[in-house]
Amino acid sequence: MIQIRDLNLTFAGGRKIFDNLNWQIDTGSRTGLVGPNGIGKTTLLRAMVGQVSADSGDINLSPLSATVGYLPQDLAELPDVTLMQYLKDRTGITAAEKKLKRCSEELAAAPASEHIRLMKLHDEAAAAYENLGGYSFEALSRKALRGLGFHDGDDARPCGEFSGGWKMRVTLAALLLSRPDILLLDEPTNHLDTESMEWLENWLSDYRGTLVAISHDRVFMDKIMKCIAELHSGRIRIYKGNFSDYLRASEEQKAQLEQAAARQKEEIARTKEFIERFRYKATKAAQVQSRVKALEKVQIIRTETAARRITLKFPPCPPSGHIVLTLTDLGMAYGTHRVFERLNATVERGQKIALVGVNGAGKSTLSRLISGKERPTSGSCETGYHVLPAFFSQESAENLNYDRTVWQEICPLNMEMSEADKRALLGSFLFSGDDIYKSVKVLSGGEKSRLSLVKILMNPSNFLILDEPTNHLDMTTRELFQQALLAYDGTLLIVSHDRYFLNQLAQRVWELRDGTLHDYAGNYSRFIEQRQASLALNVPAVDPDPKRRGGEREKKREEAQRRNEIYRRKKVYADELAALEGRIDDLENRKAKDERELCRPEVLSDSVEVQALMKDLADAGTEIEAATNRWEELMKIIEKIEKGE
Repeated sequence: MIQIRDLNLTFAGGRKIFDNLNWQIDTGSRTGLVGPNGIGKTTLLRAMVGQVSADSGDINLSPLSATVGYLPQDLAELPDVTLMQYLKDRTGITAAEKKLKRCSEELAAAPASEHIRLMKLHDEAAAAYENLGGYSFEALSRKALRGLGFHDGDDARPCGEFSGGWKMRVTLAALLLSRPDILLLDEPTNHLDTESMEWLENWLSDYRGTLVAISHDRVFMDKIMKCIAELHSGRIRIYKGNFSDYLRASEEQKAQLEQAAARQKEEIARTKEFIERFRYKATKAAQVQSRVKALEKVQIIRTETAARRITLKFPPCPPSGHIVLTLTDLGMAYGTHRVFERLNATVERGQKIALVGVNGAGKSTLSRLISGKERPTSGSCETGYHVLPAFFSQESAENLNYDRTVWQEICPLNMEMSEADKRALLGSFLFSGDDIYKSVKVLSGGEKSRLSLVKILMNPSNFLILDEPTNHLDMTTRELFQQALLAYDGTLLIVSHDRYFLNQLAQRVWELRDGTLHDYAGNYSRFIEQRQASLALNVPAVDPDPKRRGGEREKKREEAQRRNEIYRRKKVYADELAALEGRIDDLENRKAKDERELCRPEVLSDSVEVQALMKDLADAGTEIEAATNRWEELMKIIEKIEKGE
């Protein structure tokens, strides 16, 4: 059990983090610690392990011998030893092995008179080694490493060879294998892919110790937690149940508080009215005085002031062609390492696609290829007519100018946008008031990420390619960003490890697995069902209910008829649309050629030639305008047909 009593902590500048905070964490409980970013959740965990000293108050463990394992967000550098050696060192196996070996050597070299004493020491060392799981440790370690996504042989690699995300997994593996009585986890699912998250959830489900975790992964919080502790105004509020239960209870509590505050406000108004009405009537003096005293004793019910939030709305998308993206035998390799090959896929306008796969499968690589940041080593990746892609990744923050302020970074972009609109957009991303004059270099990682998203939104686009856009966003911000993406009328390709986020957005899922692309219709939950069925049987999943299969066949037949009807109605317009797109391309090439000719000195000296080029340039412009207007009309017609109108 952990008992926290009257904990107080104030940061420099007078910001109060904990205000007489009290919290009892029962043995064997599983608690999710929640609250907005910056509220002090990480600070509280650090205080619980002695890394932060409070101004006053106590934190006590019961029993005192209880062991505590802590996974921080910011990891220290790992020692220059192999992965397996590091796991042995962290879990005490190395020390136990050395002690057992020393006892064995002393016993072998000792005279007979010492055998009984040394045999007792040897047996104690052997029992301690066995209690730590020493005899089966390497097998258990490799099983845990596989669960966290490591490959066979990785345990022999030096820790320094692994990237930051993999080092976090190394630390997590060591923590789990040490089997502490109390686990404190700060964002344990960061850097984990879906399979590793599921393995961790299964491991934690079997864990019998006390668990406290901070996580922005709603699925994780729903699956594992039996209790939610909300850090609010420096204190802890306890809610029974998982995260979804907490959301419902919290909303009900807020609604009840608002109703009580409204009733109290009405009662105070009536009391004040009575006092003013009868203040000067002698016959009512006693009643007036009684009400005045009652009013002075009233404790005002204060409702929570809503925190400043992102209210994000994407600008209208410029129209694009029906086919947004075509992958044809796409392949990518770095030296001798082939990431994937022969990927083929087509993306249509308005589709929202989730790109998933284990870490290292090539999701970010494919995102960069699609966005044009890299070129493939084989095949092609082509965007369609009038497709304007916008790309976001965690590296986008590196493109910010750290010598500028937030406002200086934004102001020169999109000159058609008014200053007021730019300020409003920044405000929707939590940069309001003096925040816009902050230097970029002093921004937190989350603020830089949000600023990078703002820059993407400043310019028109109709194809968003987002690689982990929700990192550093708390649950409230993720929800608001999710709603904005749902309302986005362009095309979306998104990479994210947030399963709830993907499930709400995706209409289609691409899985990169074993160097190939697997395409699934439906949302993320449907993808999981199909993938599990496919992997279990190594064949497409079949519904065991023949009646339902028959109903589904009829449904599929009707859907096929509907698709055929839509295709038939669309075809005549689609053919004209394709011809128009080719015509517009030709006209734009003709216009560009005329403009180049008009830049040549020898042409400018010939007035007849100049007049001819100017006329042709004007004619081309007129034809482009007419063709574009017709193209937009056809797009609207096709959209209506697709909607069944």
